[in-house]
Parts: sequence; structure tokens; C-alpha cells
Amino acid sequence: MDLRPSPIAGQWYAGDARTLGAEVDSYLAAAGAVKADGDIVALIAPHAGYRYSGAVAGHAFAATRGIAPEVVAVVGPMHYPLEGPVLISGHGAYQTPLGPVMIAREACRVLDDALRQELGAGLTPVKGDPEHSIEIELPFLQRVLPGEWRLLPVMVRDQRREVARALGLALARALRGRAALLVASTDLSHYHPQAVANRLDRELLRRVEAFDLDALLRAGDEGAGEACGIGALAAVLWAARELGADRVRVLDYATSGDVTGDMGRVVGYAAGVVTGAAT
Repeated sequence: MDLRPSPIAGQWYAGDARTLGAEVDSYLAAAGAVKADGDIVALIAPHAGYRYSGAVAGHAFAATRGIAPEVVAVVGPMHYPLEGPVLISGHGAYQTPLGPVMIAREACRVLDDALRQELGAGLTPVKGDPEHSIEIELPFLQRVLPGEWRLLPVMVRDQRREVARALGLALARALRGRAALLVASTDLSHYHPQAVANRLDRELLRRVEAFDLDALLRAGDEGAGEACGIGALAAVLWAARELGADRVRVLDYATSGDVTGDMGRVVGYAAGVVTGAAT
């Protein structure tokens, strides 16, 4: 098996299976029973180290109790200057301390074809990448989802509107007709005082809950809000809308300052669920 080795296990989260499983389970338990208003199409989850954002992430993944997707598309930003507007893992599986997560190669192929039609450029495969925005979500998914689901890992380097929209439409084409779950992996504002972060994040999340994707993508240019994965978030919301979603609900919000007590330079985190009418 061609495994992508983890560059963050033992640093961003616990490096052994027993400790990691217990940590993730504690976040899920603390979130309690999270009821979604309709069929879950997508989640919004943060991607910092578990010490900082694990409790918030627990609210998003707790909402998935009882669903059994066959494919999970995790879409996050590529924080590193690698080539290509949208990247995909070139490995056969991701490795975490909880075991391997197999990649949905057929869904990757369909997504690549669809993205070429929508954008004029397909997915760029990468091996041995250092990106954490995909991997950090996997232990939660491993603990909460039953069955042998497979992963569609998408990393967005070019976060312009045309890329986000094309990716969203391509994701919808790749996932339509499958039992699927989308996960938008993003943190919010970075390194502002707590009061400023709260203001910026509140406005960004207002636009998210309004399902107004153009307003969401304008937030950075307007100085109204921030998200390191804003293009990934918009792409997931575009895909979710195409797949029948009509509502976004923020489940939890906090900053790193709420954890560390340092309110001078904080990072914002949110959990959300995207739903459509129950079928």
C-alpha cells in the first residue's frame, strides 16, 4: 500500500492510537447530541492542532452520528507554495495512528475530468506533501463514521472565485449519486486581538449562514472577515448547493485565546453543518 506518511502525528495531535482515540472521543462526547435539521450534505471544521480547535471540531463531527457515507471529500487550503491551482494526493492512502484511510481513486478520476471541463485545468497530484488541512480531520472521521468509506482529499492553492466555483461544480458532479459527505476544512481570522477576531469571524459566519457565496468570497477584499481556506469553504458550499443543500448552521465558535488565555493574537475556529430537506 502506498501510504502518505503523517508529518503531524505526535505534534498536532497524539501520535499513538490509544491516546488519539480517547482524545477524539472526548471531544465528540463533550459536543453531545448534535441534531441536524435535514439531511447532512457537508460539514465545516477547523484544522488547527487539537489542543486549540479539537473541541470546536467535535461539534461538527458529532453531527454525523448515524450516517454512513461511502466517499468523504475533505477540501482544505494548500498552505505551501506547491504548483497547481487544485491538488490531490498522489498516494493510495493517508496514514494516521488510527490506521490507513484509503483514497477513492475512481472519485478522484471523475473529479479530475469534471474540473478540466469546468476550469480548463485538472488536479495536480502531489506525494509526501506537508499539508495538514486534510489530515487533521481524518481521526475524527475514523472515530465517528462506520463502514469502509474512502477519502477524496482536495487541496486548494488558488482561492479565486472562478476556481472555487469550478471546483464546487466539479465536486458535485463527482459525488452525485453516491452516498457522500463533504468537509470544508478552514480556520477563520488569524493573529488579531480577541475583540477584532470576534468581529471579523462573526461577519464571515453571517455570510456563511446566509449561503451567500459571492459575499463570502468578498469578505477578505472588504476587510470584513478572514478564512485561510475561504476558497475551499466556498467550493464545498457550491457543491453542497448543487447536491440539494439549502441551509448552513454554525454549531460552535471559539478562538485559540479561549483555550490559552492569550487574547492578544488569536485564531478563530468554527464548526458548522450544511443540510438539505430530509428525504
